[in-house]
Amino acid sequence: MKVHNLENNNSVLNNFISEIRNLNTQKDSMRFRRNIERIGEILSYELSKQLIYSYKNVVSPLGVKKMSIRNNDLVLCSILRAGIPLHQGILNYFDNIENAFISAYRKRSSGDDFEIIVEYLASPSLDQKVLILADPMLATGSSLVAVYDTLKKLGNIKQIHIVSVIAATEGIEFISKHFPEKTELWIATMDYKLDKKGYIIPGLGDAGDLAYGVKL
Repeated sequence: MKVHNLENNNSVLNNFISEIRNLNTQKDSMRFRRNIERIGEILSYELSKQLIYSYKNVVSPLGVKKMSIRNNDLVLCSILRAGIPLHQGILNYFDNIENAFISAYRKRSSGDDFEIIVEYLASPSLDQKVLILADPMLATGSSLVAVYDTLKKLGNIKQIHIVSVIAATEGIEFISKHFPEKTELWIATMDYKLDKKGYIIPGLGDAGDLAYGVKL
């Protein structure tokens, strides 16, 4: 798996990351969602450089210009509910692609142990498509693997790009064992520790709760 970590280069991206981490700034849920969306836009721009393009003639009022245009074989799938703002950011840059949505949540059994439950899926065929899989927090990686196990039944996926805002090294190592070798991971920043419940440290908290309110 190839990992693209954008925090290695100084840019305005770091401002957005600092705000979603900041205990005071993240109290503004609308700003939190917008920052996740903007991070998704930046990650999408970088990801777009790795896609396949074809030359097409574009007719303007004054002539014809041969231009390199992205092939339209993408499907964007986001994990509900935290993935919605990230989905919108990616969709802002890939506005004419197909969309899929899937649910995945942690069901705790005893102590800190949990299993991932996938209950909802709405998706087009993924056969011979490039899949962009969006999940803002890559912690243990268990959700992404469970989701992939469901999605791969929908066709022979041509290529997978995973887009996350914050990824833990442990989660990256885990998914690299379960996704195809040529999978590419796009992240805005990396953290190096999980707590005993599997949450990223320092992370930012629960992205879904911060975006849409605390759940039961």
